[in-house]
Amino acid sequence: MTSQVAVVGFAQSPCRVREDVTTSGVEMLVPIFAEVFGATGLTRADIGFWCSGSSDYLAGRAFSFVQAVDAIGAVPPAMESHVEMDAAWALYEAWVKVLAGEAEIALAYGFGKSSGAQLRRVLALQLDPYLLAPLWPDSVSIAALQARLGLDAGRWTEKDMAAVAARSRAAARSNPQAQVSGDVAVSELLERPYVAEPLRAHDCAPVGDGAAVVIIASARRARDLCARPAWITGFGHRIDSGALGARDLLAVPSAAAARLACAAAAAGDGIDVAELHAPFSHQEILLREALGLGDGVDVNPSGGALCGNPMFAAGLARIGMAARAVMSGRAGRALGHATSGPALQQNLVCVMEGQ
Repeated sequence: MTSQVAVVGFAQSPCRVREDVTTSGVEMLVPIFAEVFGATGLTRADIGFWCSGSSDYLAGRAFSFVQAVDAIGAVPPAMESHVEMDAAWALYEAWVKVLAGEAEIALAYGFGKSSGAQLRRVLALQLDPYLLAPLWPDSVSIAALQARLGLDAGRWTEKDMAAVAARSRAAARSNPQAQVSGDVAVSELLERPYVAEPLRAHDCAPVGDGAAVVIIASARRARDLCARPAWITGFGHRIDSGALGARDLLAVPSAAAARLACAAAAAGDGIDVAELHAPFSHQEILLREALGLGDGVDVNPSGGALCGNPMFAAGLARIGMAARAVMSGRAGRALGHATSGPALQQNLVCVMEGQ
């Protein structure tokens, strides 16, 4: 067993609507595998455990993740697993494997061709199959209900939401993988039409295709692979009720609980950078509060999910971007967050720091 595990490598593909890839994701995965192996000096043979995150529903066929294994290669044989979730949860499984001593180096990857289907309708399939899913409420409409609750409660204004979107787009100018970026005035955004009132297009993450990969290593190997590893000091995930009427949509208790699972390391104090997986502008406001992040924390310097949200890879990319901030020396301690399910139903928190 090992007591310390660190992120030593990260790569992601550009997020955009791509006609040159299939729902297997192989075309997106091969280049970023090559990139992260080149940066760490590793080869496929060095990976002791692989874990992927994707969705059969999104791909439109059963066991869709099996085709993605073509990006790994059949030789040498690989110890491989899969989660039907964002690949941030695949990273959690890989972290447990390394902690348990079953592998010294593990790789988690996620991919999604969101443009291959009507994403808003596909995500309705994650709802309660008896009462909600038959009504086909799409994901944007559910988020709009959550946003309306916050507006009516005085928790935020439409101007606050537009300010989140404007700041995210400005930050994304330095992120070549972002799908949306650029300077835009809050006043200009507020003049644009609604998509699902009170949400406008800039309040919603764009639909795009993409993939991400993160490599972690035990304490014995980490410093050989990376000059400044991002040591994982806290990792936790929690889930709220799947029944929308059974929880307070403005409380996000699973995010707060995931933070507590990371103990003091996940508290807002001492966090320099936080990458939050907030697919809607108002959800960043909710997550800031639930995770106890103060005004001094640099939130989503990559632009976040509002500027690129490839399904099943965006959460892993948030952790990867947070790790990159530590590995580059821009942050002493960083927090990566991922979410899954409607209206922030499930939340995962990973805290990393340089040592």
